[in-house]
Amino acid sequence: MFTVYSKPNCPWCDRAKALLTSKGEAYEEIILDVGQPKDESKTYVSVAELKAVVPNAQSVPQILHDGVLVGGYTDLAKVLT
Repeated sequence: MFTVYSKPNCPWCDRAKALLTSKGEAYEEIILDVGQPKDESKTYVSVAELKAVVPNAQSVPQILHDGVLVGGYTDLAKVLT
């Protein structure tokens, strides 16, 4: 399963989620807490928590497949095509 670390209003995050959906791939979205209003049904993490999983992360999306880092949208597109 894929895990997508994203943040609100991120066009690359939206593209990654749309690509996964179009390919029929299941994914879990984890949203960076940047002070936005929260939806109780979603999972949020701090930047520090993201850095604990992906130490070199400097942008989003950060995408993992079965716990292994894939990279960002471009890397995901290469994996799925």
